[in-house]
Amino acid sequence: MKNSLLEREAAAKDKDILKAGGVASSSAEAEPTSTAFMLENAERDADDVVPEQDSDDDSSDDDDDETAELMKELERIKKEREEEAERKAIEEAARAEQERKEAMLRGNPLLGGAGAVAAGGAMGVKRRWDDDVVFRNQARNEPEVKKRFINDTIRNDFHKKFLNKYVK
Repeated sequence: MKNSLLEREAAAKDKDILKAGGVASSSAEAEPTSTAFMLENAERDADDVVPEQDSDDDSSDDDDDETAELMKELERIKKEREEEAERKAIEEAARAEQERKEAMLRGNPLLGGAGAVAAGGAMGVKRRWDDDVVFRNQARNEPEVKKRFINDTIRNDFHKKFLNKYVK
């Protein structure tokens, strides 16, 4: 493990020197001091790693607990969304049923009394303009005036009617 770290660090330093315009031979001369320094750092790092592994076990237990809590929360949210979707579906079905009943009441003129008022207005049969007139159909029993034929153009019915209409 130490060797691989040292190799990676040396390769990184070589790349840095080449990028900076230096020569690879200068990195070779500086390598013994850097290698010794890297070994010391690697030993310190190795000492530091051991206690961290114990704390990783604790943190992994915490991570497992947090993961479990997050999964429970996710399940709760999914359940709430499903319940909300079911509730909306039931409300939509009830609303559609109510609209269907109202449409049936509005469409049937025989249910005019209570049904038409409940549906939103008077849905009676269309009436003529003179249905509510007091003196309606008064002339039914009057005899019709039959047309008489008179050979005189001044005294015939058409001429009298014309004069009454346009002259008076």
